Amino acid sequence: MLTDEQLERYSRQILLHDFDVRGQERLHAARVLIVGLGGLGCPAALYLAAAGVGELILADGDAVELSNLQRQIAHTGPDIGVNKARSAAAAIAALNPEVKLQVIARSLAEEDMLPLVSQVDLVLDATDNYPVRFALNRSCVAAGVPMVSAAAVRSEGQLAVFDPQRGGGCYRCLYSEGGSETALSCSESGVLAPLVGVIGSLQAMEALKMLSGFGEPLRGALLVMDLRTLEIRKLALEARQDCPVCAHLRT
Repeated sequence: MLTDEQLERYSRQILLHDFDVRGQERLHAARVLIVGLGGLGCPAALYLAAAGVGELILADGDAVELSNLQRQIAHTGPDIGVNKARSAAAAIAALNPEVKLQVIARSLAEEDMLPLVSQVDLVLDATDNYPVRFALNRSCVAAGVPMVSAAAVRSEGQLAVFDPQRGGGCYRCLYSEGGSETALSCSESGVLAPLVGVIGSLQAMEALKMLSGFGEPLRGALLVMDLRTLEIRKLALEARQDCPVCAHLRT
């Protein structure tokens, strides 16, 4: 049961007839793991908190640097040198103090992931570390937990919902682990600040849809955009029959 204060705080989304109080109650009961509190994780975490997700688990082993402040909007000048998960938690607490927060101020090893993922309803992959992405995908498939994954570099971004138990493929269906060493990085290729805000916000939107039952999540598809030209494409993403991670779900 929502309190009067909660009904007022979240009134603008409760007004949506296919969201309503029931959708808000689902958000309030939800737990989300966010891995990476950088350019994507910052806006995603802030929007999930503002929308009233009940509990956020924030995982990041990096500290805030001056070059992060161009785009990582949960962090400010005084946070330089502070762990990113702790800095983001402070920003979230100021925005919505009723959200429960758990801070993991270190990089996750694969053996950490399955116990964590098994405790949550959804995972947000906002890391730029490809071995971590693949390990997180394996844990999500093993636990049957959906993963909303995003990436952004230069002026280009992409977004996908990986939920092979309910349709579509997993992250490993899309990318081969052998090609991760050639992936572009923001530190080498650059990135425009609003890009991560746009992609991180879309990541939060997909998470809210999955958690509340609102709308149609981006399962079985890959959203690709280039903000330089505002070219946006939605590509079909089929499950690989020989995927080493999720093929067993289809046999």
